Amino acid sequence: MRKLNLWIIPAVFFALCCVLNLAGCACSETLERIIKPSLMPLLSLATFTYLLEAAGRRPGALESRSATPPTAWAPPSSGAEGGTSPALRGAGLLMLGQMFGFAGDTMLLGKGFPFFAGGIGLFLIGHICYICLFGGRSWKGLKAWHWAVAMVICCALVACLIGAIGVNGAMLVPMAVYGFVLTLLMFSTLAGALRFGGLTWWMLFAAAVLFTFSDALIAVHNFHPLSPFMRGPVVMATYLAAQTLLAVGGVRLLLSTRPSGKPQDQESRGN
Repeated sequence: MRKLNLWIIPAVFFALCCVLNLAGCACSETLERIIKPSLMPLLSLATFTYLLEAAGRRPGALESRSATPPTAWAPPSSGAEGGTSPALRGAGLLMLGQMFGFAGDTMLLGKGFPFFAGGIGLFLIGHICYICLFGGRSWKGLKAWHWAVAMVICCALVACLIGAIGVNGAMLVPMAVYGFVLTLLMFSTLAGALRFGGLTWWMLFAAAVLFTFSDALIAVHNFHPLSPFMRGPVVMATYLAAQTLLAVGGVRLLLSTRPSGKPQDQESRGN
């Protein structure tokens, strides 16, 4: 008897709510506000259910560690365990990132600066969870000069973005901190993509870029009002795409046996 994949149920409801939410962004603010709080809980439920079912099919799948392979950026590890956290801890970080996303979505439904600041703060914590998850794999073995170059680039990107938007006053420091965390998320995923390659890491990097683009549009709108289409459907479409790619990429990474995100048997067939 074939096993039922229960994760498909919340995944289908999530897809349906995404469509309804985008429709609401385009033509009905009430519909958008009703649907928005359900998005991240459904995505998180689909993620959690998939991980549980995968662990049931592959005992120990969420308890493995991955050795860090030799790369152009990192020397061979001489058989030592790599820098990845246990997959169970990684699953917790992924779920926390999604739950802080839910809290941020809910907070941003309120009107006024306190709700905006609170929502951004909650998303910032969620991003830190994602950075801990992905950076735990991609940062292992990086040399000091890699970090120096990365930090300079991150700061330069934030400075350029803030200058282009025209952020000033009380929002300058919070936006700079939030922007730096977003660029650090991009660095964490790009480092993995460059070191290990593979669809998983490039998927995660695309998610970080989309998240940054979506939040940049929100920031722009606070200083230079955008058209309803740009601040509604475009912001939500890129945000939902980012969260979906983070969930799918995160699951692929957690269930893999290598930092590249590929199962060991697939890597063996590719060699």
